[in-house]
Amino acid sequence: MSRISPMNPAGTANSDSPVAATDSPVDATDSVRPVDGVDNASSVDNASSVDAVDSDDLARVHPADLHSRLDSHLTGAARAWLDQALDEAGTHPGTHGPISVWELRLAEAGRRCGAEHADAARVLILHAARADAAALTRVYQQGTAAERRAVLHALPHLVPGPDALPLVEDALRTNDTRLVAAAVGPYAARHLDPHQWRHAVLKCLFTGVPVAAVAELDRRAHADAELARMLGDYAAERTAAGRSVPADLHRVLTLTDPTATPPAPATAPAPAPATPPAPATAPGPRGTDGEES
Repeated sequence: MSRISPMNPAGTANSDSPVAATDSPVDATDSVRPVDGVDNASSVDNASSVDAVDSDDLARVHPADLHSRLDSHLTGAARAWLDQALDEAGTHPGTHGPISVWELRLAEAGRRCGAEHADAARVLILHAARADAAALTRVYQQGTAAERRAVLHALPHLVPGPDALPLVEDALRTNDTRLVAAAVGPYAARHLDPHQWRHAVLKCLFTGVPVAAVAELDRRAHADAELARMLGDYAAERTAAGRSVPADLHRVLTLTDPTATPPAPATAPAPAPATPPAPATAPGPRGTDGEES
């Protein structure tokens, strides 16, 4: 695995100075496309469309709790589809043929559950399939931006070690702010080395991702003199160029103060249940179109 920071050119791998964002453009969108005549709006209650599960919680909430919260937002048809998808993933978690059934369900999630709930549904399917680092890498490499986000959100509960760090590093090389936000979750907090983690924080400042998305920011930034230096250099560069300094920069800089009270140690998320929930209703017709939605 490369230890070069995703935000640093190869020739400056040992430097922690801030660099401009020169990453490749986003190559996928998250728009919802109706398929097979199914109206996305019919999958969710009108009242729940403005109260979806917060994306920042997807990697931090235990899968059982996430399932319960998502259920409360879905209509009966969407809930039945999700239960069926989870049952399929739990019963046939491996690869069967060119692509497994549960991977097709990842592509259907937006159409079946609604765009605002699709990320949560995909995370639950990955958990039910007990996807390991190899399966998650396959889904990430072959999937859309939405499916890649789900993989990143699922990492903390599915991959105990650093085996999936290349996926985090790849996401941090993009300019897709939703991928960047997903990449700086609990998995990155536990496994990114200090050099890479500092550049991930700078990446958030470069791209406008709120630093609230950075898991364990208080703990990792505490008394980090090198991060403080990088933040100071970045602020000076922006000021010299006549540009405003992001408010989040001052927040992170305050956290680097060695005289501040250190935060309490973070606890690792509990493992996901070995057996996925049983379907609540009889499964309906199964789509196998594999279209992204």
